[in-house]
Amino acid sequence: MMKIDAIGDACPLPVIKAKKALRESDEISIRVDNEIATQNLSKMANQLGLQVNVEQKTDEDFQVRIFPEDSLLEDSLLLDQKFQGFNIQESSYIVVINAKTMGKGDDELGLALMKGFVYSLTEQDILPTHIIFYNGGAWLTTGESEVLDDLKMLEEASVEILTCGACLDFFGLTHQLAVGEVTNMYHIITLMTQFHVVKP
Repeated sequence: MMKIDAIGDACPLPVIKAKKALRESDEISIRVDNEIATQNLSKMANQLGLQVNVEQKTDEDFQVRIFPEDSLLEDSLLLDQKFQGFNIQESSYIVVINAKTMGKGDDELGLALMKGFVYSLTEQDILPTHIIFYNGGAWLTTGESEVLDDLKMLEEASVEILTCGACLDFFGLTHQLAVGEVTNMYHIITLMTQFHVVKP
């Protein structure tokens, strides 16, 4: 079993270190210092079809063990394909939202525009595969969001709603996420390089 120390590493370094280590070993143990890192590592393990065990030793010391259930990992190319967790289709696109408001100028107008934008997504013939929220956009996936109902509708229609975990943590919103899942910058970049990106 390969052991990795990611204490003090900011997102997405723990995920990157774990992914690289899994190319060399079928079982790894990685130490991190925050809960968001354990969630990101667990999600990566699930996407790879691996088992994961999280042990919290202190408030700032978590041990995450990632291991196969029955068989060894596939080769690194297949590992990359599984990590992406999606099939690319010609009509596929993702939406990225980095603010509570749409455009610059008046915030009240910007909020109304954002509400209209998200509602309009629900009316599209072809829905996005993912909607990614980061920086100020993270507020839109919390309980205070004015677009929460529309986002939940999109999630029910199999659209993945993903919010940057580091952004939620920065704004003190980690425990207020009301729709979708936490993601990390590595996964965000992977999605943005594989799909057509729409940004309001």
